[in-house]
Amino acid sequence: MLREPEPSLNERQFILQALEDNLRLDGRGFDDARGVEISFGDAYGSVDVQMGKTRVLATISCSLSPPDPPRPFDGIFTLTTEFSPMATPTVDPSRPSPPETLLVRLLDKTLRRSAALDTESLCLLAGKSVWAIRCDLHILSHGGGLLDACCVAALAGLLHFRRPEVSVEGEKVTVYSAEERAPVPLSLLHLPFCVTFSIFGIRSGEEEVVLLDADRAEEGVREGSVTVGVNRHGEVCQIAKLGGREVDALELLRCVGVAEGRAKVLDELVRRRVGEEERRRDGGRGKVLSAENER
Repeated sequence: MLREPEPSLNERQFILQALEDNLRLDGRGFDDARGVEISFGDAYGSVDVQMGKTRVLATISCSLSPPDPPRPFDGIFTLTTEFSPMATPTVDPSRPSPPETLLVRLLDKTLRRSAALDTESLCLLAGKSVWAIRCDLHILSHGGGLLDACCVAALAGLLHFRRPEVSVEGEKVTVYSAEERAPVPLSLLHLPFCVTFSIFGIRSGEEEVVLLDADRAEEGVREGSVTVGVNRHGEVCQIAKLGGREVDALELLRCVGVAEGRAKVLDELVRRRVGEEERRRDGGRGKVLSAENER
């Protein structure tokens, strides 16, 4: 992706003046997030997430693969992102840009390194055969808050996805089709969500202004950002501070508290929508789909 065009001087002054007057362009409060809409495709693991003008399509797939040599008892989980030319006019599909690389790295820290997916449950034959789970995130529209939307899409896709049932006899692995045996959900240990705050320094001599879930126009004039990866239990998985603007320690703690509340809202939304989709598929007769272990 090529470098994003910088906002004009008039746009910058207008947005900053609005923030100084305690206003946002879309009428939200400083700690208010945009609504999230989740829809599902025909295949398990196909999820479309829309957050304001940002839209992300997640596709989960699986295949049998040899494990990584250092971890012979663990399955494999990989994340990839792809920008559609419709998402932004600056997209360059021939090479990834630093923002794209950073996006994948933060998603990897939040989802894979926090052990959201139980990779040990993906092992079939130690050192020989495991499930390789792949999450492809297609960015269809970029209207700000891309990291947060991608995280919601990935988690909803993982929770909704079902892999084929298998049986192991000795060293023989048999994979059954959906017609032969019902596919099974993945084992998710927790659902960590990314919650991003944008930092603005517009009031000389006063504390910084911090916004939750900035849109693309606000992101264009911010001086820094803080992304908190947290689950509904308040367990912080990662904190990423980007940009040159410093953040007061008390303000950072306040952001973590706001992020925890936001994570609870997103957790309830994702579980409810996945449950509704599963009941729709089962004609209202099946039980709610849930892949999280009870804690």
